[in-house]
Amino acid sequence: MKPAFSLAPLALGAAALLAGCATHPVGPDYHPPEALQPAHAASAGAFASAEAQAASSATPLPPQWWRLYDDARLDALIEQAFAHNTDLRQAVANLEREQAVDQEVRGAQKPSVTVGGGPSFGHKSGLDLVKPGYEPPSTMNYGATASLSYQLDLFGQIRRAIEAAEAGTGSAEAAVDLVRVNVAAGTARAYAEACSAGLRLQSANTSIQLQQQAVTLSDRLQQAGKVGVIDAARARGQLEQLRAAVPPLQAARQNALYRLATLTGAPPREFPQAVAECAAPPRLAGAIPVGDGAALLRRRPDIRQAERGVAVANARIGVATADLYPKVSLGISAISAGRLNDFGSSDTLNYSLGPLISWTIPNTGAAQARIAQAEAGTRSALARFDGTVLNALRETETALNVYARELDRHAALKAARDQSAIVADQARQLYRNGKTGSLDALDAERALAGSEAALAASDAQLSDDQIGVFLALGGGWEQPAAVAAR
Repeated sequence: MKPAFSLAPLALGAAALLAGCATHPVGPDYHPPEALQPAHAASAGAFASAEAQAASSATPLPPQWWRLYDDARLDALIEQAFAHNTDLRQAVANLEREQAVDQEVRGAQKPSVTVGGGPSFGHKSGLDLVKPGYEPPSTMNYGATASLSYQLDLFGQIRRAIEAAEAGTGSAEAAVDLVRVNVAAGTARAYAEACSAGLRLQSANTSIQLQQQAVTLSDRLQQAGKVGVIDAARARGQLEQLRAAVPPLQAARQNALYRLATLTGAPPREFPQAVAECAAPPRLAGAIPVGDGAALLRRRPDIRQAERGVAVANARIGVATADLYPKVSLGISAISAGRLNDFGSSDTLNYSLGPLISWTIPNTGAAQARIAQAEAGTRSALARFDGTVLNALRETETALNVYARELDRHAALKAARDQSAIVADQARQLYRNGKTGSLDALDAERALAGSEAALAASDAQLSDDQIGVFLALGGGWEQPAAVAAR
C-alpha cells in the first residue's frame, strides 16, 4: 500500500504565499479627533468657573472621589452598588457580547478546515455499471473529504472589520465606565439626600416645638384678656404651616432610601436602616480637586465612547471600499473514496490546490453609495464626538458655577443664622431679667429656627451640588493602580 497523501507541505507553502500577499488596507487610516490634543483651545487650561473657594484646578481629581468624604458608610454603599447594580450588570454583559463579536471577526483571519466522511454498505446498480440485469455484490465502502481554505486579505477588508470590532469593544468598555460613573454619583446623591432630609426634619421639628410654645403662651394671654383672638389664631396658623412642611421632607427621605436600595441591587423595602437615621449630609471641607479641561476629556467615559464611535465609523469606510475589489481565497482539498479495504491507498485519493477568485462585478453606483454612507456615518460620528466634548465642558463649567454660587449663598445664610443666634441669646437674657415679654423671646427663637432651617436646606443643596460636580468631572471608574501608572 502506498503512503497516504499529506497536506502539511502544501499548507506550509500556502502560508509562505500568504505572507507575501499583504498590502495596505483600503480606506482611510484612523487618527484621533483634534479635540483630544492637549493644546486644543476648547479644553486647554483651567476651568473658567474653578474659583479659589469652590475648586482647585491645580489638583487632579483622584480616583474613587467619594473617599474624599471620609465616610465609611458611603464607601460601603458604593462598593455594594458596583457589585450588584442592575444597570452595571447589563453594561458588563453588553461588553462581553462585543468581545465575543470581536473574536468572531478575528476568526476570519484564520484558515477554515472542513472534514467529513463515513462508511457505507451497498452496491451500485447494474445500470450504473452499464450491465442491465446484473446485480453487483454488496461491499463495505467509505468516503472521506478534507479541505482547507484561507481568504487572502489583499485589500484589507478583514483588517478594517477587525479595527471596527476592536473600536466597538472599546466603546462598550467606555459604556461600562460611564455606568460606573452614574452609579457612584447616583448612590452618593441618594445617600446625601436621605441624610439631608434627616437634617431638615430635625430643624423643622425644632421650629414646631418653638411655635407650639408660642401657641400655648398665646392661648394663656388670650384667656387673661391680654391679646385678642386674632393673635392666638395667627400663632396656630403658623404652627400648622410648620407642620405642613414635615410630610414632604419625610417623603423625600423615604424616596431617597428607596432609590438607594435599588441602586445597590436590593428591593426598595430593604433600604439601609442606618441611613434612615442619618442627619448629617456628606460635604467636603475646602476646594474640590478638579484638574483641567484636558484631563477632563481624557477621563470622561462618554467622550471615550464617542471617540471609539468615530473609529468604528472610519473603519467601516475601508470595509465598504474593499467591496470594489475581488476576494481571493487559497484552497486545498482532498477526497478519498473506495472500498473500505482500500482505505488510505493512493489510488483512491484525489486532491486540488489553487486560489479561488470571486469577484462580483460591482454596481458602481451602489458600491459608491455604500462608501458614501460610510463616509457620512463618519462625519456624523465626528460631529457627535465634538458635541459630546462641548457638552462635557459645559456641564463641568455649569456644575462648578452652581456650586460656587451656592457657597456664596451658604455663607450669607450662615451669617444670618449667626446674627439670629445673637438676637435670640439677647432676647433670652432680657426675658430672664424681666425686661421683655415672652412673646418677643419666642419670636427671636423662631427667627433663629427659621435661619437654621434655611441653612440646613443650603447644606443639602451644597452636598447635591458637590456630587453634581463630581458627576460632571466623570471620575470614579478608574482603578487606582492604573491611574498611578499613567
